[in-house]
Amino acid sequence: MSQQYLLGIDIGTTGTKILLVNTDGKIIAEVNKTATLISPYANWAEEDPNEWWNNVCNGVPECLKKANIKAENILSVGVSGMVPTTILVGNDGKPLRRSIQQNDARSIVEIDEFKAKVDEQEVFQKTGSAITQQSVGPKLYWLYKNEPQFFEQTRWVMGSYDYINFLLTDNPVLEQNWALESGLFDIHKKDWDDGILKLSCISRSQLPPVYAPSDIIGKVSAKAAQQTGLKEGTSVVAGSADHVASAFSVGVKQNGDLLVKLGGAGDILYSLDKLAINEALFLDYHVIPGLYLINGCMASSGSIIKWYRDTFGAGLDYPELDAEAWNIPAGSDGLILLPYFIGEKTPIFDTLARGVFFGMTLQHTRAHLYKAILEGISFGFFHHIQVLSEAGFTINRVRVSNGGARSKLWRQVTS
Repeated sequence: MSQQYLLGIDIGTTGTKILLVNTDGKIIAEVNKTATLISPYANWAEEDPNEWWNNVCNGVPECLKKANIKAENILSVGVSGMVPTTILVGNDGKPLRRSIQQNDARSIVEIDEFKAKVDEQEVFQKTGSAITQQSVGPKLYWLYKNEPQFFEQTRWVMGSYDYINFLLTDNPVLEQNWALESGLFDIHKKDWDDGILKLSCISRSQLPPVYAPSDIIGKVSAKAAQQTGLKEGTSVVAGSADHVASAFSVGVKQNGDLLVKLGGAGDILYSLDKLAINEALFLDYHVIPGLYLINGCMASSGSIIKWYRDTFGAGLDYPELDAEAWNIPAGSDGLILLPYFIGEKTPIFDTLARGVFFGMTLQHTRAHLYKAILEGISFGFFHHIQVLSEAGFTINRVRVSNGGARSKLWRQVTS
């Protein structure tokens, strides 16, 4: 019998990653296709799901070719991604507009309207989530008020990896962490909350069935096989939120384990063996049944670094920027960054927060600005550590993951 492999796809903020591993978990090949974060107005964060799908269709054959592996040797496909991204899908299965990202903060007015109509503490106790810029309900209400031409045509509301699963299998689904992080889901009843759905102006029929990460949700369709190079009939599992998958893959599996995820958005995840909620943090289901992850998510992290490189980096890439800033002393000679470039989610939940460089002088250089960005983001992570400590959570082990973990300088600053 020929060797079999697993194919992983990650729909990330700055890139679509394709990963091929053998059944022992060894990485055989990987491909990364650029994804574009679109912010046409202050507080807006959108992406094009069609770009993600094109990345998948181009990246999968490239990955298979790179590994010299045939599609029939792929045992199963799993997709992870940003959560809770909001995509309106029409009857033809196509996005009606660009996605609204999890860190989008346009629904300021709608958040206030939600809060005025409900008992916030009751909603928090039901859903495990405060009403914030991450909540899907206020975003849907914003779409209902501002873009009725799209909202009225909506057949399904999906997340990032759920939509890719839909294109792979023709089966509309939602993974359980989209449901949980949406703020529409009662964590005790494990069902949608009808009152919150009504405020959001959507119905149960517009929300696909909810599955756990390892559930097989369908097979690769004939059309998807033709587009991606995968074999028709290959099993597809529900997958997981990218930060949850990251935590599991680096060994955050026991009570007290902590992950600092240095991605486009900054995540910090703490593993729990029982349900616990905190108003300053979010809650997720662990990949392992019966475990939970209490977590913080900074609206912008690696995305600030990418913005800086693209805007002021003069053609330098990340390793070159790292080298340029390596000898800048801790504290960046008094230059301080507040990393609130798209408002902020946890732990301050302030959609009007803004990024600030403070303390600039004529002696500061490009390298100082870069080092201050790394330090500002790292202090954002430290703020979350303080919240966990104040809540009585003990940290036993720490892991660092994602693209930023490749930077020795960022790891050093974070530690």
